[in-house]
Amino acid sequence: MKIKIILVGKTNASFIKEGCEFYLKKIKHYCNIEYHEIPDLKQTKNISINEQKIKEGKLILQKIQSSDSLTLLDEKGKTYSSIEFSKYINNHLLSSVKQLIFVIGGPYGFSDEVYKRSDALISLSAMTFSHQMVRLFFLEQIYRGFTILHNEPYHHS
Repeated sequence: MKIKIILVGKTNASFIKEGCEFYLKKIKHYCNIEYHEIPDLKQTKNISINEQKIKEGKLILQKIQSSDSLTLLDEKGKTYSSIEFSKYINNHLLSSVKQLIFVIGGPYGFSDEVYKRSDALISLSAMTFSHQMVRLFFLEQIYRGFTILHNEPYHHS
């Protein structure tokens, strides 16, 4: 199974880029992982929030196949402990899904079309984080999930 992470917007913070590269390298020991950044839309001052979500949604959906399992990181999603999240990953590993896709949306969330296509929603926390920080936190949780599945000494209960 391949994991694909789709992110709306780029980050200029070098510490986030370095942290993401650090965890992506570690995750590659366990599975094939891809990381796709969708560029921020230009001239968003002239369009409504809903129009922005629709445009971002079209760009997201272009990167997804009908056979993919799509999980959105969303404040309305289900929260998991790290152990529960490792089981979530494992369930997909054991399924016939070839590609598990996680999407970190833009500042206003997702369009209705993206929500309709999604298979699950996950929330990292009841707290609000910047979309830049979420990418780093989430990669760490994927890495943590794999170390739990492999009984490696990283996660401490």
